[in-house]
Order: sequence, then C-alpha cells, then structure tokens
Amino acid sequence: MAPPDTMGVPRMTLPGPVPPTAATLPPQDPPLGPSAAAAAHARATRTRQLLEAPIGPTLARLAAPNVLAMFVQSAQSIAEAYFASQLGVTALAGLALVFPLVMLTQMLSTGAIGGAISASVARALGAADEARAASLVVAAWIIAVTLAAVLAVMVGLLGTAFFRMLGGSGEAVAQAHSYALVFFPGCVAVWLCNASLSVIRGTGDMRTPSVLLLVVSMFSITLSGGFALGWGPLPALGMAGLGLGLVTAFGIGACVAISYIVSGRTGLSFGGALRRLDRGMFRDILGVGSMAAINTVLTAGTIIMMTGLVGRFGEGALAGYGLGARLEFLMIPVIFGIGAAMTAMVGANIGAGQAERALRVAWTGAGAAAVIVGGIGALLALWPDLWLGMFLEPSNTAALDAGRSYFRTVGPFYPFFGLGLALYFASQGAGRMLWPVISSLCRVVVALAGALILSGQAGLGLRGVFAAIACAMLVYGCVIALAIHRGGWRDGPR
Repeated sequence: MAPPDTMGVPRMTLPGPVPPTAATLPPQDPPLGPSAAAAAHARATRTRQLLEAPIGPTLARLAAPNVLAMFVQSAQSIAEAYFASQLGVTALAGLALVFPLVMLTQMLSTGAIGGAISASVARALGAADEARAASLVVAAWIIAVTLAAVLAVMVGLLGTAFFRMLGGSGEAVAQAHSYALVFFPGCVAVWLCNASLSVIRGTGDMRTPSVLLLVVSMFSITLSGGFALGWGPLPALGMAGLGLGLVTAFGIGACVAISYIVSGRTGLSFGGALRRLDRGMFRDILGVGSMAAINTVLTAGTIIMMTGLVGRFGEGALAGYGLGARLEFLMIPVIFGIGAAMTAMVGANIGAGQAERALRVAWTGAGAAAVIVGGIGALLALWPDLWLGMFLEPSNTAALDAGRSYFRTVGPFYPFFGLGLALYFASQGAGRMLWPVISSLCRVVVALAGALILSGQAGLGLRGVFAAIACAMLVYGCVIALAIHRGGWRDGPR
C-alpha cells in the first residue's frame, strides 16, 4: 500500500491493508493480561464487522443504541425548555438567546471534534495500528480541555454583547447571562465526556457510550429541574440551575468514561501512548475536526442569524421561533445517533482502503436519516401544537402564531436537513470535509439573503424569514448529496 497522506489516511483509490483480525493484532508493550487480551480480541472482532458484515443490518445494529440515547438526550433539552417555561416567557426568551451557544458547544464536542476523534481512532484501527489509536486518545483529551477553556473565555468576554446582538434586551439578556455564567466555565465536563465517548465509538463499541449518555441525560433532567425550581432540599437557582444541572451530570459521565478507557476495557493498551504522541496525531484530529467545526459554526450561525432577524418582531415571536429552532437543533442529536455509526464504519473502511463500501455505508445511513427527520417534520407541519403546546399556554398568542408559522413552512423541508447532516458525518469518517463546508456556506447565504429579501422587500415579514430557512435546508441537502455522488470524496481537497 502507498504511504498515507498528510492526514494519516490512505488515499481512497489505492488498495488498503488486509482487514485486521484478532490474529493480526500488533504486539503490545507491556504484554496484555488475560482481561486486556479479551478486550483487544473483542475490539478486533468489532473492527472486522465494520469492514466485512452486511451494511444495512450492521449500521442498524450500531445506530440503534445511539438513536435511543440521542432521543433521551433530546428529552433532556425538551425538559430544559419546559423548566424554563415554568420560570416565565421571559426566561424562555432568555433560553432562546443562550441556546445556540449551548448547542454549539454540544455540536463541536460531540459532532465536529468528537466525530473527528472517532474517525481518527477508527482509521487507525482499520489500518491495524493499535499503538497509534491509543496515542490519539491522549491527543483527544488534550484538545478537549484546550477548546473548552477557549470557549469559556470567549463567552465570558463577549456573551452579553452577543445576546444583545440577537435582539435580546433587559430581563431576557439577564436570564441568558445567568445561564451562561454557570454553563460555560463548567463546559470542560461536556467536552471531556463527549471526547471520551467518541473514543469508545471509534473502537466500534456503540452500546457503552449510548448507555453512558442515556444515564447522563437522565441525571441532567433531574438535576436541572431540581436546581432550577428548587425540588426537595435543592436551592431554587432559576436559569443558573439549568446550567448547573447539565454540567454536573456531564462531569459524572466524564469521570466514568475516562475510567472505562484507561482501564483497558476498550481493548487499547496505553503503555507508551504519551511517549508516542506527536504533532501528526493532533493534525489527524484537528485537520478533519477544524473543517467539521467550520461546518458546525455555520450551522449554528444560520440559526443565530435567523434568531437575530426574528428578534425584530418582538419577544413573543422570539420565544415561538426559539421553540422551533430548538427542535431543529434537536434533530442534530437524532441524526448523530445514525451518524456516529456511519463515522466509525466509513472511517474503518477508508483506513482499510475499501472506498466503495464506505460510500455504500454513507448512502444507506443518509437515506435512513432523511426518512426519520422528514417524518418528524411532516408530523409537526400538520400538527405544530403537539410540540408548542408542551411549553406555551393558549394565552401566549404571539409565540404560538410564530411557532405554527415556522413548522408549517419549514417542517416539509426537514428531510433535506437530515440528508445533508448525515452525509456530513459520513464525510468525517472519510476525512473529506470540503463539500460539507461548501454546502453549509450555501445554506447561510440562502438563509440570510432570502430572509432579508422576503421579509423586507417582499413584505412577507416573519413568514419570509421562515421561507428562507426552508429554502436553505433544500440547498444544503442537495449540494452535499450531489457533490458526493459526483465523486467529491475522491477528487476534492480535504
């Protein structure tokens, strides 16, 4: 096989190494004990299944626990909005202001950088290089802590100005700041937890991270509600309590996940892992992760800009759109349930030189994501109050009108959002992130330009903003799908 390129990924058009088996595991230093050897054998078996087992059943088996965990995590976000609604419409508007930044943190740590971590580990194991995979884990933890610190400092310095830029004022900004003041200094727990779960996924084990994330989400619901509303002996901290419950639950999850990895239960041996660490391993993660992060920032940025435009129509419109945008964001964890399995499968097959099989994995998973997300969008386009009624009283007419208008206009276009985002996760596994970024840029341009034209010059007001969001989703899904269909993974730069 030709030597790997600068990202440590074999070129897709060249034959790859023989898929690893338990018999071809590289020698360990120090030698593995019985329990560690059993874990290594299980890990090798999982990798072989990624490379050889039937695509549809394997993808479904890997994705099922992820999807379940993501639905529970989505329930956590729904519960958070419900708890905020108990504090009043102003608190709900404040949550709409801070929510894009919170979801940006989740998307970066889970999908962008987390997906790059998972893909890097999977590619190393697909190439039968266990020593590199172990060192990549150490690099992943260093990257997670560093990026968490950077994000915390940025929000601490610019958060309030950002909330005002989105159209917030007075008490709504104060509520958003109260949440941010707790969540972002503590977001290192979120980063470490999600980075560690991504490592485990990269070894082909989807069940363990799913169970851990499910437990973390359940703890988060209980702790966030307790700290916000003062359940039992817990203090009623309002919006600050929502953030405190979230970071506390993820802190517990991070400790458990890190302990699981260093104990050798992933089948990786960490003897000499720190010594083998080099710049190339950081480039392996950040080369794909930085492009994925641009895509994530553009996705969040689209919603942030739309939030700013909607804010011009009043607090009620902001609260209603905030609930619509929250569901849009919640589709990302649902798609991630499938996408995490796609990233590992595509990454392992790219590492083994099986490009055509990797593409089949991508189209299979993307089709499933489009159907699932499209079904949710169609349901709420017909009956938007199934969602809105959980948070708003009938007297909140302005918020209800805005939310109904959003779902009736944007809901039918959710399949394109699901298609594009699933192919984004597959592209992470392939180490080819140019077209996901281009598709997100197209989405931003269409959404912003369309919203300004339709809401202003065309006189459609709020409905014009929502029409632009719908068109942008259509463009997003079609651009990335057409690019990959025409060979975007083979020919384009990374």
